[in-house]
Amino acid sequence: MSKELISVKNLRVAYDDFVLFNDLNFSIYEKDIFIIMGASGCGKSSLLKVLTGLVKPTKGEVIVNNKNIITADEKVKNEIIKDCGVMYQSGALFSSMTLKENVMLPLELYSNYSKDEISDIASYKLALTGLGGFDDFYPSEISGGMKKRAALSRALALDAKIVYCDEPSAGLDPISSKQLDDLILEINEQFGTTFVIVTHELQSIFAIGNNSIYLDKTKKDITGRGNPKELLKNPPTKDICDFLTRGMKKC
Repeated sequence: MSKELISVKNLRVAYDDFVLFNDLNFSIYEKDIFIIMGASGCGKSSLLKVLTGLVKPTKGEVIVNNKNIITADEKVKNEIIKDCGVMYQSGALFSSMTLKENVMLPLELYSNYSKDEISDIASYKLALTGLGGFDDFYPSEISGGMKKRAALSRALALDAKIVYCDEPSAGLDPISSKQLDDLILEINEQFGTTFVIVTHELQSIFAIGNNSIYLDKTKKDITGRGNPKELLKNPPTKDICDFLTRGMKKC
């Protein structure tokens, strides 16, 4: 069995009297492509922010490689974060920088490589995502799918063991979306990178996800977990059935 990489225990997020979710417990293992899914407003993106240390929960623990990112001091938290990459929904590339400069940025901030080494690594990461030869292009000069791949290159710049993705396929046409799915699978298989992905795209969920949780907006808890294909075969709730079939199957 794979090593447990992330352990979430008794996690609760609330804003004043509004409880987003309560007492979440789940584990993410090395080499997982872990899908966080659920209806709009269930707290998927908020959960991702808690996992990355951007939002502090009301209570609970997030253990990443045996370190609690919630209670860690700044030094330990930075150590945890250095092993993680984030791919934002919009890509969040700096428009005034070339693709190569975007990928170089985390290396310049958080590595001890020389300038030449950083340049070589950035070019390699772009080539890894199919963007070889586009080093000097600006985000405005490339397609939406290429922006997503450039964002993934930046997330992988520091050889991240975990990459968090917020709706990576959002706004892409079916072909570009499949190309991104294939790329995620390739990186997962080649480098053993663990992916934690928030998405509602069924094609991606079934194509790449090997583990998942379903957040129930009403119950404010996890009502389904495991391989998405198995959840489709035996949906534990009507909501999950409706979500995974888009209401095309009588549940």
